[in-house]
Amino acid sequence: MDLTVPSAARIYDYLLGGKDHFASDREAADMVLQSVPNARENARANRAFLSRAVRILVDAGVRQFLDIGAGLPTQENVHQVAQRAAPSSRVVYVDNDPVVLVHARALLADNPGTVVVPADIRDPAALLRHPTVHDYLDFTQPVGVLLLAVLHFIPDDEEVAGIVAEIRRPLVSGSYVAVSHGHPGELTGDLAKKGQELYGHTRQGAVVGRTRADMAAWLEGLELLAPGIVPVQGWRPEDDFDPIPDLAKPGVFGMVARVP
Repeated sequence: MDLTVPSAARIYDYLLGGKDHFASDREAADMVLQSVPNARENARANRAFLSRAVRILVDAGVRQFLDIGAGLPTQENVHQVAQRAAPSSRVVYVDNDPVVLVHARALLADNPGTVVVPADIRDPAALLRHPTVHDYLDFTQPVGVLLLAVLHFIPDDEEVAGIVAEIRRPLVSGSYVAVSHGHPGELTGDLAKKGQELYGHTRQGAVVGRTRADMAAWLEGLELLAPGIVPVQGWRPEDDFDPIPDLAKPGVFGMVARVP
């Protein structure tokens, strides 16, 4: 590993207030904040969306979770949220960042219902065929798939659509797919380009913002849960006094859909 190369996962950890990052990550994150001053708030709102979505899925009877592009372990991880409500919940974390894999394995060593798999979302067929995935998840039963803040690192629209279609393929009725994805708001061309270039120097590559219409197309045919595709802050918030985000600013859209 070249620790002089920033990682999107470690930048995210820094924005969340974590401690698993290096100087290159902090420098990159500070440059991102110059272009997107609300990036820290977006990261925290996305993490809160994860917790709420997982609780909704547990309430719906889901006891198996596949978290693709999981990132570094922090507070309120999927297994913590799910197993607090339903101790029998099983969670498979997937990532291709070696630092993420090392930290996650150390954290989860004593949790028999949780495992970490090295795989790349860009090869979803291989990811789903991974023997550890099949050891831990029973695809004849409902599975909750989480694609949170990961698809915007794939610049090609057709590739993203193909990835989601492949991941949806084995899911039986009663399964769920949760997605969050960055959007550019009304960020000016120069600032948007600067932000893309900053992430372009990370291991994951440039960030591409997309619209609600793009996201809706990925889950066409599934049952979209209310309130639909909205800023993550507005997806079933637990505090009625949370401010409504300004859509002119860069942010994150979130949605959860059920396989009928």
